[in-house]
Amino acid sequence: MPSNSLKLTKEQQDEAIRTIQSYFEEERGEELGDLAAWGVLDLFMTQLAPYIYNQALRDARTTVNQRMASMEEDLFALEQKLPQTSR
Repeated sequence: MPSNSLKLTKEQQDEAIRTIQSYFEEERGEELGDLAAWGVLDLFMTQLAPYIYNQALRDARTTVNQRMASMEEDLFALEQKLPQTSR
């Protein structure tokens, strides 16, 4: 990633913390404090986010390539037939 780490807004961080805490409570029956939830978020952001980011770039690259191929086909379809010259 350009800046070495994914950045979240304060609102996104707060929502992520609440989501992590909710997950641990519902799925594991564990109450996670803010500091522990921040640790989990930091782990995800530093260790897992680069994999997800790179996959998203690969997916975007595939989509762009497909659209470019389609546009190229459309442009060829617009070519006009040249008049036949008689000799």
